[in-house]
Amino acid sequence: MKQLLLDGAKELGINLTETQLNQFMMYKSLLQEWNEKMNLTAITEDREVMTKHFLDCMTIQKAIDMNTQKTVIDIGTGAGFPGLVIKIAFPHLELTLVDALKKRLTFLEEVINQLGLKGIKCIHSRAEDLGKNKAYREGFDICASRAVANLAVLSEYTLPFVKIDGYLMALKGQKIEEELEQGKKAIKILGGQLEEVIHAGVPFTDLDHKIAKIRKVKPTATKYPRKAGEPTKAPLGV
Repeated sequence: MKQLLLDGAKELGINLTETQLNQFMMYKSLLQEWNEKMNLTAITEDREVMTKHFLDCMTIQKAIDMNTQKTVIDIGTGAGFPGLVIKIAFPHLELTLVDALKKRLTFLEEVINQLGLKGIKCIHSRAEDLGKNKAYREGFDICASRAVANLAVLSEYTLPFVKIDGYLMALKGQKIEEELEQGKKAIKILGGQLEEVIHAGVPFTDLDHKIAKIRKVKPTATKYPRKAGEPTKAPLGV
């Protein structure tokens, strides 16, 4: 499994050290162990965790050079995807993980502790609430997100956290074009601009995922994000 991860990461332009490989192995084991008592992921088989979780999250490197970034926030991180994977692959990053479910954060704190990772904050909050907090608003180079919501809704959850000239990196499946049709208005309203959509094949799979690279070009109006529940009930621009 280590070799699979090492070779897959190399294909994505990431050179993992032995320490990083061991951290990923421990992360996988903890994910499988905790998944028996709480629902973290439907993907549990060793090879699939390596490819469909770890390597999939690392495809972000195909869209933007994470070596040049400093601060990353992951809204709705779940079991740590993509934020914690990115942090292990790029240890210099200052990472903030946000989730509305406390149990998931308990799991993540255990992983962080077992792996000896530094420079990570775990925050129990809804995106709509935290997005109003001046300590976090427009303070991050990158907001990385995977499988949280469609782009119209996701943009309202995430763009308030991104600083000017920073990026929302939305890791998506193959049907992103449909989402973009709906999402473009919301992105513009929230101060973003779609720069490009990157095809990101996941090594050792037939998955051709896509990443929407959205640049923050102007501040997000203070009325966004709207209060909890509103972004999903009435997505902007739809």
